[in-house]
Amino acid sequence: MSRQRSPETFGFTTVGRWLADLVTTLLARSLNLPEPLLHATGSLVVAQVTEIETRAARSLCPRRLRRRLLAWFR
Repeated sequence: MSRQRSPETFGFTTVGRWLADLVTTLLARSLNLPEPLLHATGSLVVAQVTEIETRAARSLCPRRLRRRLLAWFR
């Protein structure tokens, strides 16, 4: 059983994908990189930013901060 798509949703999705492809192509050309390398580089940057955010959130954990504060005053 397939689900019917409304014309508005189909048009919006198509335009969104087209714009994403256009932006990717323009960015790749402006950086003088092939598109697959741009995708791989983008994935690497996302992974690194996610790791940095995770480390920052972990270091700001209230329990950990309390332990550090108590250790300073001992």
